[in-house]
Amino acid sequence: MYGKNDGLRDYQQEMKLRLFTEWEFHRSVMVQMPTGTGKTHLLVAVVKEFLCGIGAGTRVWIVAHRRELVEQIEETVARFGMGKEAGRVRVFSIQWLSRNWKNIGEAPGLIVIDEAHHALAETYRELWKRYPEARKLGMTATPCRLNGKGFTDLFDALITSWSIAEFIGKGWLSAFDYVSIRADSREQRRIDSLKKRGADGDYQVKEMNEVLNRQVSIRRLYESVERYAAGKKGMVYAVSIAHARRIAACYNAHGVSAVSIDSKTPASERRELVEGFRQGRIRVLVNVDIFSEGFDCPDVEFVQLARPT
Repeated sequence: MYGKNDGLRDYQQEMKLRLFTEWEFHRSVMVQMPTGTGKTHLLVAVVKEFLCGIGAGTRVWIVAHRRELVEQIEETVARFGMGKEAGRVRVFSIQWLSRNWKNIGEAPGLIVIDEAHHALAETYRELWKRYPEARKLGMTATPCRLNGKGFTDLFDALITSWSIAEFIGKGWLSAFDYVSIRADSREQRRIDSLKKRGADGDYQVKEMNEVLNRQVSIRRLYESVERYAAGKKGMVYAVSIAHARRIAACYNAHGVSAVSIDSKTPASERRELVEGFRQGRIRVLVNVDIFSEGFDCPDVEFVQLARPT
């Protein structure tokens, strides 16, 4: 019943077949695939097949948790012939939907939740309450939460792909080296001194900023980039806006072209900076929770986590 997609890799084809099999028994299914294995490509193939088969005559909604991801998903969907003008596939941010329930006349046949580990939020639960008959597909690399809560009250089944090690072994993901601070280092003792926790159980941003946003710590970040990733292009994940800007300033002072991007960076400026990074004019992109999910830039050569978790 389900056709072969020439554009899909073998594991994506397998995941698609498993998903449609699960939909014969369950309305709501979560799919887990590691970062970089083409979840969006699979998503598009699933949507196309759904609209040609069990969902013929219905509409599909793709829901993202940030407006920046909406644009990226729209571009991908349009590349596969399902642009806005077709009208059967619509991409929303959950924030826009939560403000505009009353203005939407249609009921979707399929709701796809991108980065579905966010779906425990009340705004997402509203989708289940309002559209109980719609099939649901949740896509994520991490089907777990820091607070330990699961997803069984939203998704009836979980389909998992190969492990990261298997993907590396088969040549679909890059092998990587991982370097960390020493367990007995001054930096580790600073992190161990963090006492406060946020609602999700992670370190509190305000305290992290007070403890880690120091010149001596930032200089060590720069030194590690020069030691392990000299001349390479990469991304840094910072604790706070002030921390990100200070890191970028330090790197620039040492001759490494770096910019910081955060929630206060205007959208047009953000697009220009990201394009400069893609084209290589900018070597290091320092961000605060902006490119943690869904960001696609295949030639990134290193990632620096300047934020403990």
